[in-house]
Order: sequence, then structure tokens, then C-alpha cells
Amino acid sequence: MHKTATIDYGILVEGELWLILDKGEVRLLPGDVVVQRGTNHTWTNRSRSVARIAFILIDSAPFRHCGAPA
Repeated sequence: MHKTATIDYGILVEGELWLILDKGEVRLLPGDVVVQRGTNHTWTNRSRSVARIAFILIDSAPFRHCGAPA
């Protein structure tokens, strides 16, 4: 798992992916969109098919919650 100091927009173009988060998993299908900012996550392709996802990454200050690093 990892997190980034960016705002990430991901659009699944082809195949199927699973987004693994601290509190669960989300199955993504073509056309699904994910928006993340400082979220601890990882990706997995549980199928035998190719998965393609397009990302737009925007630089951002590190995420803070109530004034403390999150």
C-alpha cells in the first residue's frame, strides 16, 4: 500500500481492477472513475485480461486533518 501527495483522477478504460483501501475494496469496471487525495491504497488485477487505466495527477500539498498530517 502507498499514498501520494497528489490529487489523482483515474478512469478505467479497459478490463477490471480492484482498488484496495484501508477500509475495504472496490471493484472497478470500464467507465468507472476514482478520485483520491492522500488515500492509502494499492491496485490489483484479479482477472487474466489486460486492464488499462488513465490517470491525471495534480500536484498538491500533503493532506492534513485538523492541522496534523494524515
